[in-house]
Amino acid sequence: MTTSEAGSAQPQWVLQFCHGYDGPFLDCARQYASLFAGTRYKVCTVFLTGAPDPDVVAGCASDEVLFLDYSSKAVRGLKLRAMQDLRALVRTRSFRLCIAHRFKPAYIACLATGLPVIGINHAFGVYQRWPRRLFAQVFRRRLSLLAVSESVRDDIRRCLPAWPAARIEALYNRIDVEQLQAQQLDRVQAREALGLPAQAWVVGNVGRLHPDKDQATLIRGFARALPQLPAGSLLAILGSGRLEDALKGLARELGVARQVVFLGQVAEAKRYFKAFDVFALSSDHEPFGMVLLEAMAAGVPLLATACGGAREVVEGLGILFPLADADALAQGMCHLAQLDEAQRQACEAAMYQALLERFSDAAITRRFWSLPMVTAALGDGAYGRE
Repeated sequence: MTTSEAGSAQPQWVLQFCHGYDGPFLDCARQYASLFAGTRYKVCTVFLTGAPDPDVVAGCASDEVLFLDYSSKAVRGLKLRAMQDLRALVRTRSFRLCIAHRFKPAYIACLATGLPVIGINHAFGVYQRWPRRLFAQVFRRRLSLLAVSESVRDDIRRCLPAWPAARIEALYNRIDVEQLQAQQLDRVQAREALGLPAQAWVVGNVGRLHPDKDQATLIRGFARALPQLPAGSLLAILGSGRLEDALKGLARELGVARQVVFLGQVAEAKRYFKAFDVFALSSDHEPFGMVLLEAMAAGVPLLATACGGAREVVEGLGILFPLADADALAQGMCHLAQLDEAQRQACEAAMYQALLERFSDAAITRRFWSLPMVTAALGDGAYGRE
């Protein structure tokens, strides 16, 4: 066997470098690892922070999972030890590409390795600060950027106007549609689990009780809509956070404390979306909004702010309202409360079709392998079974 033949027989690896696995980021790791299923590539997922956890290993869809186990405090500043650890790992196998979630992993990967790096951007404003723009400029030959929505992509392009458009692209978050639907409880089971009345008309919201989620506007809109909503209507909010007392106080002030139900942090909240008659997202410039896909999979009509990534998901499928406009939100609730069964079924069918065509694992896999930044890093013909 020649040297070149021996080299080609070695496993080819993709390094997925994640800041942590809290919140939605474990599923983000699964999403990107699954892009390489059925290809010649193995995926090694590395978590910068977080202790080893067998449930995380099982949820990553990766060939190997490693935990550097740094605290958030330990990766402030120059992050030299983390760079040394990553550099040592890269020497152990034939890595072709690094996919880095969030800025710190992209920064460490560029400085510690010579790999092409695709940085996944999950938020607005990542490259607004000049040191980060300088970093991007220094590593622009090896660094490409993917955003979770076109809105986040456009924000990055405004910050890095000299970059070629093909080096800053959007790749939506996505779901395994069939798997998620199999996990979701039916309406009766979901309401029993959440303690919601069987006959109530329920507006649902899932998210941290944080200014970015703007549940204050949601409560105001619900209070204004309530006289026109079906008798016994409720607003159910799943989530916890520092604004809980203030939001409960607002509900009391508006006279709807009994109609606004705070259910706290609910594990695996995506399983309970069929408990809702409408799902409302009032967030301030949501980068994407995975909860919208989870509601779509449950067949629940959507109401969301007309900004950020939420607009891209909901437009043409649900009702959009201007940011912080409680009156428009109330009008949307009243409209959705009047849908008949045929209209709800048509809405459910349209959302399911959109999931398959735009937000499924299969659809995004096709999109990923068509991106020039991917083919440039891995070479033509990388996508395909062995």
